[in-house]
Amino acid sequence: MFYLLKTSAIALLFFIHKACSECNHAQYEIDGKCCSMCSPGTHVYKHCGKDIDTMCVDCAAGTFSDQPNGVIKCRPCTACDEGLGLKTVKECKPSSDAVCGVLEGNYCIDSYEGGCRAAQKHTTCKPGHFIKHPGTDFTDTVCENCPENSHSDGFSTSCTPRIE
Repeated sequence: MFYLLKTSAIALLFFIHKACSECNHAQYEIDGKCCSMCSPGTHVYKHCGKDIDTMCVDCAAGTFSDQPNGVIKCRPCTACDEGLGLKTVKECKPSSDAVCGVLEGNYCIDSYEGGCRAAQKHTTCKPGHFIKHPGTDFTDTVCENCPENSHSDGFSTSCTPRIE
């Protein structure tokens, strides 16, 4: 009997808490209150209070927020590092992150939301091999051995017969 009473009390407290703490999709919860979310491109300057709605401010330069939010800081923009084979194809804006692509001679090894987070240099074919498939932005170069009695410097898409 005591177990049943205890279980019922816990369930009742859970449902009361859930009913009191459910905010709608355009709100976030803080200190038991439902506050209006800030728009993309902004963040919370001051949480809502009694008779005061959430105060939002624009994201600072070099930061962004791409969704309605209740955060006190915007996220830092992605840096497209040329030293890592990346270039910026879409600049960061207050409401969207930068999008990186690959520099010439590289291919993407980690695609993400229409861009690239990591790149690698295309394989260079060795002498005696030819380029079967040139590398693209998303695939590496495919090298293949030259047939017997032919050669290639490794930079060609075909092999040439050896002249004896």
